[in-house]
Amino acid sequence: MQLVQLVAILAVLQYILFGKLTGNARAKSGLKAPAMTGDEGFERMHRVHMNTLETLVAFLPSLFLAAVYWPSLLVAALGAVYIVGRFVYWRAYVTKPSSRFAGFMLSVAPTILLAGMALVGNLLSLLGLWG
Repeated sequence: MQLVQLVAILAVLQYILFGKLTGNARAKSGLKAPAMTGDEGFERMHRVHMNTLETLVAFLPSLFLAAVYWPSLLVAALGAVYIVGRFVYWRAYVTKPSSRFAGFMLSVAPTILLAGMALVGNLLSLLGLWG
């Protein structure tokens, strides 16, 4: 379970890092709050940050619920793919947004798989068919 917890905190720290990078992009652009448009570099970084938040909401509960039923190493490995995917998404989005699909899929696919694993484990447990 410690590996799953490590992946979870790394995902949260990644989100915090993206928030810091968003703040840096705002400062570099000279764009004053509350403005959200007017500098493409800031807007791209802000979208990375917000999209990461949007995926994190599904990722974290799926990660922990899947870990209830499945081996921690498998769950943590899928979580690590999510983290790598977020970094791939970040690099692609800030340089060429049209190339972000691979990073997006490396984030969303593990989340969907973890949610499916949690659901299957839960249903099998409810039916008395799980350990």
